[in-house]
Amino acid sequence: MKKLLFVSVIVVSATFSFAQTIWKDDPWHSKLTFTVTHQGFSSVFGSFRKFDATINASKSDFSDAVFILSVDVASVNTEVKMRDDDLRSSNFFDVAKYPTMTFKSTAITNTTGMKDRFKISGDLTIHGVTKVVTMDLWYRGTHEDGMSKKTKAGFQLTGIINRSDFNVGPADPFDISTEVMIRADGEFIRQ
Repeated sequence: MKKLLFVSVIVVSATFSFAQTIWKDDPWHSKLTFTVTHQGFSSVFGSFRKFDATINASKSDFSDAVFILSVDVASVNTEVKMRDDDLRSSNFFDVAKYPTMTFKSTAITNTTGMKDRFKISGDLTIHGVTKVVTMDLWYRGTHEDGMSKKTKAGFQLTGIINRSDFNVGPADPFDISTEVMIRADGEFIRQ
């Protein structure tokens, strides 16, 4: 009876610890970028240099994963200081009032039949406004890093959001497109 109880405790503990698998982004190998169109014919690229991303998953294929992202909006970088200062101002992000942008996924579905492609939906909060957004998620695989001996997983997220939905920037879509293309590439380390 004691052996059966001991084995049961081990099985339950192993299941619980697997169910609590947490993955943290590797900042050296992760990037959060965006693209807008300027005056209808040129693309302006930018990124956020400071962010934290976490994944909680109990399945090895990440089909039940919850993605959590927190972005330091003041870290916006388009490689033009005057533009970055304008983006930080009340004309756009108003970082003094809204310093953080967040995302937490609420659903992940496989709609393509491909085991590594998903639609991910969740609550995105920018400029004090929360909206549900849906984007494409590509699970690029998992492996053990030869140098660090840590298990890593790779993901790419792409999609389009409408900045007007979040009251960011001027309403005129000619000068700066209301559609913002998002791309996030990340390596995550199992904790």
